Amino acid sequence: MKTVTDGLVIKEMSIGEADKLITILTKDDGIVKAYASGVKSIKSKRSVGTTLLSYSNFSFSQKGNNLRVSEATPIKHFFSVDSDIEAFAISQYFCELCAVFEPHEKASSEFLRLILNSLHFLNEKSKSPFLIKAITELRIAAISGYCPNLVACEACGAYESDVMYFNYRDGSVFCKDCNKDGENIPLGITLLKAMRHIVYSPFERLYSFSVPDEAARALSKITERYITYQTERNFKTLEFLHTIYPENG
Repeated sequence: MKTVTDGLVIKEMSIGEADKLITILTKDDGIVKAYASGVKSIKSKRSVGTTLLSYSNFSFSQKGNNLRVSEATPIKHFFSVDSDIEAFAISQYFCELCAVFEPHEKASSEFLRLILNSLHFLNEKSKSPFLIKAITELRIAAISGYCPNLVACEACGAYESDVMYFNYRDGSVFCKDCNKDGENIPLGITLLKAMRHIVYSPFERLYSFSVPDEAARALSKITERYITYQTERNFKTLEFLHTIYPENG
């Protein structure tokens, strides 16, 4: 891997009184783990750059089979997330998503770009946190090979009807005439268009839409159900988020 790269700290684990093992989503090499010695000391020049949700420029050295952080120069701190428990819970969920999907070299740049932009919008509070959550979940799924097929009805090819039905198990959609599965999730036009935009739009336009808060919450439930079914995983960070927003659990 490259010895110098930009990355976001998505996990940290204390080792002894002064050291940490940090997990980093890097621009060039996907997920890497590296030891950061002495960084728990307030005198350490690498302390800020190696904290959770810090985006930094890292220099690494190799010692045996282990990577060690030689330098960590902060680029952006998402510290304001810490003061907002809802945003902080969602941001930690994003970190857990990255750890689960473990992007490698080819997809790491797109992953990192997505997470950084989502953290930015959480900080700005210019969009519903539920909408940012839904965007991140569905786009991560698409990047990772779990892209749903939202183009048209799986059975007859109809582009849309007043209500379409989403099969969260395989990512297909059905028009109201072709839907035969009672477990499929009904999608109004607003939700269908939002999901299509998230999956198919170029990245530059990914966040360039909004929906009413009620629709954002509904969308968040749908994308969450899809991502948890596809990964067959219970996310600990989601469990905490549901204690804050029990109506969205």
